[in-house]
Amino acid sequence: MKPIWYSKDISIDQLNEYGANTMGEHIGIEFTEIGADYLRAMMPVDKRTKQPYGLLHGGASAALAETIGSVASALIINPEKQICVGLEINANHIRGVKEGYVHAIAKPLHIGGTTHVWDIRITDDEHKLVCVSRLTVAILKKVFAEQQS
Repeated sequence: MKPIWYSKDISIDQLNEYGANTMGEHIGIEFTEIGADYLRAMMPVDKRTKQPYGLLHGGASAALAETIGSVASALIINPEKQICVGLEINANHIRGVKEGYVHAIAKPLHIGGTTHVWDIRITDDEHKLVCVSRLTVAILKKVFAEQQS
């Protein structure tokens, strides 16, 4: 399969460096694999990502999903001409997790000129489904985005 990424030489180390000083770094998101048409990351289930009952917080799952999907979109676009921003996210929380890590994989459902739609599956260390998310990302011309700020 031909890779979908704009940059063919991006590394896991570069992706993890890109997340420095962001929410992703704060909650421990770490990218682990770049495939031809998917991206994988993991996140610890610890005091940063749990809710008061000791379970993984649904918002942490949503943050993981939005992070991995947004980064995947950023890897597809030409960064000299475009930016990408989250437009809509949903998440269905299937199973609680109390410890260990959760693992996310983002695969494209649609890669268009103005939107990308990602299917993100989050599983626990035993590969049991924890959360299913769909993220829609808007692709904007860089000039337009700079004018809006």
